Amino acid sequence: MKKYYMPLLIVLLLAPGLTPADPIDKIASLLQQGNIPELSKLFADNVELSVPGDESIYSRLQTEQILNKFFSQNKPKTIKLLHKVNSNPNYGFCVLLLTTANGVYRIAVTLKENTGTLAIIEFRIETEKVK
Repeated sequence: MKKYYMPLLIVLLLAPGLTPADPIDKIASLLQQGNIPELSKLFADNVELSVPGDESIYSRLQTEQILNKFFSQNKPKTIKLLHKVNSNPNYGFCVLLLTTANGVYRIAVTLKENTGTLAIIEFRIETEKVK
């Protein structure tokens, strides 16, 4: 009888490790790397984008191009998660602090459920105010 329960016990013990990765942690990691092509896979079809000097609603491709330009001019050094809301499976929000060679930026990202996965619907970058 033990030989039947042992595999089940092992599966139950390993199951928590098989949970999908948190999309907010994935976003932070991709931003740290400056990996915008991979980040763009998480965009909704249209994204409300705000970067210093520009704010509008863009398609996924346009958003990727604008962020590529921003991150080519502002190479990421460090990223710090300041705030994270992931308690609702249909909504996510985070605030990140991005340090680059050209300054410090505050990034706010809003995610919403879209065809079974969370997709980025809003991406805001603003210069961090020194306190």
